[in-house]
Amino acid sequence: MKKIGILFGQERSFPEAFIAKVNSLGIKGIQAEAVSISKVAQGEATDYAVIIDRISQDVPFYRAYLKNAALCGTAVINNPFWWSADEKFFNNCLATKIGVPVPKTVILPSYELPADTSEKSFSNLSYPLDWESIFSYTGFPAYMKPFAGGGWKNVYKLESMEDFFAKHAETEQLVMLLQEEIVFDEYYRCYCIGGKYVRIMPYEPRNPHHLRYVADFAPSAERLKLMEDIVLRINKYLGYDFNTVELAIRDGVPYAIDFCNPAPDADIKSVGEENFAWVVDTAAKYAVEKAQAQVPNEDNLTWGEYVRRGATGKALYP
Repeated sequence: MKKIGILFGQERSFPEAFIAKVNSLGIKGIQAEAVSISKVAQGEATDYAVIIDRISQDVPFYRAYLKNAALCGTAVINNPFWWSADEKFFNNCLATKIGVPVPKTVILPSYELPADTSEKSFSNLSYPLDWESIFSYTGFPAYMKPFAGGGWKNVYKLESMEDFFAKHAETEQLVMLLQEEIVFDEYYRCYCIGGKYVRIMPYEPRNPHHLRYVADFAPSAERLKLMEDIVLRINKYLGYDFNTVELAIRDGVPYAIDFCNPAPDADIKSVGEENFAWVVDTAAKYAVEKAQAQVPNEDNLTWGEYVRRGATGKALYP
């Protein structure tokens, strides 16, 4: 018997529906359940051929558990080693190398000194920063948001240099991005599962949260194909099995706004019934594929093209 586990926190609708869906398929030798952990000892395998991770970004104990599980042969969705290394600024940097349009973005040192550091810890940092050049590059209005982390927490829309300095003072030890505003005509949130299954969803981030998937954008077949290609290219290089990519359309060009979402919202109340059914069915299908391909005591993780090319000494980019 190969077990597929799902590791989750407060959410209920997706994990419960996912488990029910896998088990309803009636595939011999495949069973899904909520992950159960009573002991984690070094180098000891789990009972799971596959684990879908929905919570380790918030619980370091779970991330350590998953790394050990992966070391012993579990196919973890998403790769916990890459997820630990990745962040939004790197995503944007990579996009510039693989031909994906992104907003002009800079990274900023934290407003407050990190714990256990002093001014001497920043001997290599020029201060003040070249604010004139930075603001000229991104322009205003601009958005400021954490370089790592998800959701809409600590996100600011800034109208001017004075507004920036006032809001940056509120961010304490967070490392922030300053990003050009993309004034968009259309906006899409795109699920990508298994690096091959894509669901492009019209999305209106200016609506209240519960109405953001209520949008009437109607992209042409050509634009749908362009967006799908971008979504697949991003996830091919990052190596995520389960991710969302947000695309803002400006003057016909899709700009990737946010594409580091390895535990994306999949709650039926927010994504809607049709999108929910797609993500449950597709996640179940892909998890079964991974379980059937899983080989005990081998590396069953997905490694992105960036890491694979670096490890083999190939040119990193197209």
